[in-house]
Amino acid sequence: MEPEVNFEYKLPKRSSLVVVLLSNVLLQISFFIIVSSSSAYAEHLGGSATFSGLVIGIPTAFSGLSLIPLMKLDQGKYTRPLHFACGSMVLGSVLYALAYRCSFLYLILIGRMVQGLGFTFWMYSKRYCSDPRIVGIRRRTTLAGWLVLGQGVGMSLGPFAGGLLFRIGFSNSVFNGYTSPGWIMAGAWIAFWVAAAVWFEDVPPAPVSAPAIELQPVHPATEEKDKVDASASPSIAAVESSSSSTHSHTRLNARQWGVVACMCWFAMTCFFVLGAWESNLPVFGAATPALHWSPFASGNFIALGGIATFPFLLFNLFFARRLQDRHILALGSGLGLVGLVIAIAVLKTHAVNYGSIFVPWFLVALGFNLASTCTLSLLSKQLPDSWNGKTSLAIQYSNYTGRVTGAVWGGSGVKLGMLNYVGLEIAYLGVGALMFTTLWRELKAKAG
Repeated sequence: MEPEVNFEYKLPKRSSLVVVLLSNVLLQISFFIIVSSSSAYAEHLGGSATFSGLVIGIPTAFSGLSLIPLMKLDQGKYTRPLHFACGSMVLGSVLYALAYRCSFLYLILIGRMVQGLGFTFWMYSKRYCSDPRIVGIRRRTTLAGWLVLGQGVGMSLGPFAGGLLFRIGFSNSVFNGYTSPGWIMAGAWIAFWVAAAVWFEDVPPAPVSAPAIELQPVHPATEEKDKVDASASPSIAAVESSSSSTHSHTRLNARQWGVVACMCWFAMTCFFVLGAWESNLPVFGAATPALHWSPFASGNFIALGGIATFPFLLFNLFFARRLQDRHILALGSGLGLVGLVIAIAVLKTHAVNYGSIFVPWFLVALGFNLASTCTLSLLSKQLPDSWNGKTSLAIQYSNYTGRVTGAVWGGSGVKLGMLNYVGLEIAYLGVGALMFTTLWRELKAKAG
């Protein structure tokens, strides 16, 4: 019994885990640091607010396109994707910074596209934290919580740093308020690349045998029959159980496919809403007379929401060991819905001010960050270990879809109407709630 308990609580080597978690933080900062100033940067070079939304969201599209070819070269490991990500982030950051000097609008976009190749490591960091070779089943939600905590750090530190750097001014055509995020992140990635080369140790080549599947739907009649058979002949029952477990490696039933679809939908919805708000707030704040935000002010506002969620995301690391994934998902989605409803009320009554916008932003940031914790970890517990690569890819593509469409939707929010903008987000969540309630029993999994 003891080896099974040890396996369920297994963790990877600490130095390698720290490298993976830090890479996630740097990726998040790189993604968000341009949010507060990208609209002004694009406008300076002749672009529109919608173009700035595309600049924010386009990296994930290119990341998605390069994931499958990269997976054919990774050999089931992480060293090659890690070095590929570091190199892409350095080059992409430099290209983004050079757009001002070259007076070439589309160089911003090209730089972000190259960065998109580096954002492929988002998928690998998720896969690493649910890899059955190195992570026990009762540690996967906890490690996912650390990834979401890094997401919160990036969401707060990135816009704040971008807004702060904007105040440098524009006396220098190389290092100024628009280009400094690119140069600084290029330097940070070079330093991290060296550290990763020294301290990261890849996973063992041979997978360790693990329980094939944790939970399967059980029908009452079948359950009663199995009890009788097991009492009559334990050895036969064990053989049948083993045969059923092996069979589950290759085939999923309709309910399990439903769980996969539900988690993918929530993975997409969480990042659609978060991406939409992050790209919309600078545009909305600048266009609203009651706010009249500069890039610095909008960066501070976004960062303040992220900082306010930080203590709750820390608490989640401890509660994740005791709460089931479905309960975390329900709590996060509920908080996000409350935030969206408050936003509708504020916009409908024209009661827009700093505080009335901050409350829904805080609830949206907290709720959907919490909900995103358990999408992959739940699937890694529900499905056979052999499905971990497939589910990691499915969840990451769902995240990418949400980030790209959310960023573009947010950049166009003011033009299309803010009530329509928030209304679509509520509709997305409503579809997820319908799937969630239908599959509530099937979403049960071990805590931790």
